[in-house]
Amino acid sequence: MSGRLRRALARAIAAVAVLSALTACSSGNQGETIRFALDWTPNTNHTGLFVALQRGWFADAGLDVEVLPYSNTAVGTVVDAGNAEFGISTQWQSTFARAAGAHTLSVLAPLRHWATGIGVRADRADITRPRDLDGKTYAGFGEPGEVEALQQVIRNDGGTGDFTAVTLGTSAYEAVYSGQADFTVSYLGWEGIEAEHRGTPMRYLRYTDYGFPDAYAIVIDGNEDWLAANPERAAKFVQVLQRGYQLAADDPDAAARDLIAANPGAFTDEGLVVESQRMLANQYMKAADGRVGAQALDQWAASSGFLYRKGLLAGPDGGPLTEEPDWSRYFTDDYLTPA
Repeated sequence: MSGRLRRALARAIAAVAVLSALTACSSGNQGETIRFALDWTPNTNHTGLFVALQRGWFADAGLDVEVLPYSNTAVGTVVDAGNAEFGISTQWQSTFARAAGAHTLSVLAPLRHWATGIGVRADRADITRPRDLDGKTYAGFGEPGEVEALQQVIRNDGGTGDFTAVTLGTSAYEAVYSGQADFTVSYLGWEGIEAEHRGTPMRYLRYTDYGFPDAYAIVIDGNEDWLAANPERAAKFVQVLQRGYQLAADDPDAAARDLIAANPGAFTDEGLVVESQRMLANQYMKAADGRVGAQALDQWAASSGFLYRKGLLAGPDGGPLTEEPDWSRYFTDDYLTPA
């Protein structure tokens, strides 16, 4: 759930300026510009992209790449509208968009596992497992499916799943730190580390430890119509991006340096960036064969299927889906570098 990564506005402004410089440097390549939409200000979910930009790999492949900075418009909407060819998403966000009729398709999964956890203050001795959350207050974000997922995790642990949910957005973490709320959902690869650096350590309960299906925490969505019309360029772009994320998994320290160098002034705590990239590389990026990016039908069916079974997916007409989708049509590995 990359939407969890919250930055100060000043960092966002700095990032926009840097992105403009990067994209200007890439101009002059042959072919039409390929636009890539960010889901938030630069962070370690984007490392593979910035590695490829910093090292000139897109230019070497004859691709002119423009990075579109974060806006309030959902990435799926931007890509579906044809205002970007690719963008950062999550499996669930991608599922909601495509179910509703968006012409988007997941083409690469940089993070193959849930990278979020249920966060409580480390000194809360009364909360050690999900069923202890019954009757407590959840500081949330108002995202589709978040409450239902928490309820299911609690019930899987023998609880009732009854708690009070309060939508606080970016102030959710501070509410838990200050004791105004009991738990939230934290992105382990950023907020988890950030909490330690702030001296407010958290304890985390992982969804999959309690029988909840795994999900791709980060995917790259492409515009399906553009992909069909530009198969060769699409494959070049995805394979260069995959190469960037592979380096981020194989050499996280070097990749973190590339991310920082590409976004001067964007990170007040550069050590956090390095620790974050190491965590993602060690726990979330690689498959058993060491490769990054491939997706599997069973994971799509289990996690996105949860959303369908809970009645959370709406079709193009706005009404709930009455038939489970063919999940194999929601993603493809066709553009990846052959194994």
